[in-house]
Amino acid sequence: MQHDELAAWLRLILTPGVGNTSARRLLTAFGLPQRVFQQTAAALERVLTPTQVEAIQAEPADLAALLASTLKWLNGGAADGNGIGRRIVTPGDRCYPAGLLEMEDPPLMLYLTGQLGTPDTDAALASLARRSIAMVGSRNPTPQGESTARQFAAALAGSGLTVVSGLALGIDGAAHEGALAGAADATATTGNPWATVAVVGTGLDRVYPARHRTLAHSIAQRGLLISEYPLGTPPLAANFPKRNRLIASLSQGTLVVEAALKSGSLITARLASEQGKEVFAIPGSIHAVQSRGCHALIKQGAKLVESVQDVLEELQLPDATTNFNPDSVAKNDDLTLEYAENDEKNSLLTAMGYDPVGLDALLARTGLDTASLQAQLLELELDGFVARLPGGLFQRMASA
Repeated sequence: MQHDELAAWLRLILTPGVGNTSARRLLTAFGLPQRVFQQTAAALERVLTPTQVEAIQAEPADLAALLASTLKWLNGGAADGNGIGRRIVTPGDRCYPAGLLEMEDPPLMLYLTGQLGTPDTDAALASLARRSIAMVGSRNPTPQGESTARQFAAALAGSGLTVVSGLALGIDGAAHEGALAGAADATATTGNPWATVAVVGTGLDRVYPARHRTLAHSIAQRGLLISEYPLGTPPLAANFPKRNRLIASLSQGTLVVEAALKSGSLITARLASEQGKEVFAIPGSIHAVQSRGCHALIKQGAKLVESVQDVLEELQLPDATTNFNPDSVAKNDDLTLEYAENDEKNSLLTAMGYDPVGLDALLARTGLDTASLQAQLLELELDGFVARLPGGLFQRMASA
């Protein structure tokens, strides 16, 4: 994007009182933003209110600073020499994701960083929704839910799908991590340029939450980060529900792993459903607050998912590979065999079930003395087969 074109787009976005809807009306009436700012007040008043016309004829005070920082950011991608590209696309570009054009309010500017810049990635970006699946869920998942998200994302990415999520703590982060691992471990070449796509609610010069800085860098190396917000945009609460509409639109379907009844993940699922896309939900314990949103979705008609094959069959992707083993991400086969052959430890895992359980209940179920039970629980926890939860509870992991 050239200097003058970028300046016009940024000026349109920054103009106070002119939102996306009014901006689209201007673009429909006059063409590119440069043409908008060449119009007389009388011409503009056929599209805007007098107050908006006055605003759009005055250059925003912070335009020059934002233009300079944006150009520096764009040029910095090439200077890094690490293969990570930076780009801004608008609805008129051929590579603009077609899935977003079907929305009522498609973003006027998309900021991208990651694996970009070839004809293959341009085509893949335009058709992203055809080969991608959104994965969303709780920011405070159970250990079981986090493990499940990693396993499913690994298998989906290994099958050739791009996993789209929001870089949030919890299920989002686990989904991105699983996708990166699954694409790396896939036994067949999928031809997909991106293992995962992170749609964020800040400017791309920031990482939120900060603890996902390393994860964001990994995504940029082997995937893509997308934002509709100008550089410097902080993590404002209102931006994240708005961000969810992009996650739904950039995917062929949405898989909810864990979600409470009042959850942003259910917003994404609703938006996907309203767009006529598939909604999938993984059931969980009836005792877990994090499962109630998934159960509500299933009652409303979402597809109950027990395996990755359930998702692939519903999406009808005949060329998707399914020979990737998701269990390889979360468990060690030798340890699994050891526990299967160890009656004592296997009996304890069986007694635990998959719901959170306290020490007193396990003492009653197993008949073990306290010292023996605690020793076995510690060993299982260290080997990754049992998770210790707040409140003195324990939970068996799916891989056990």
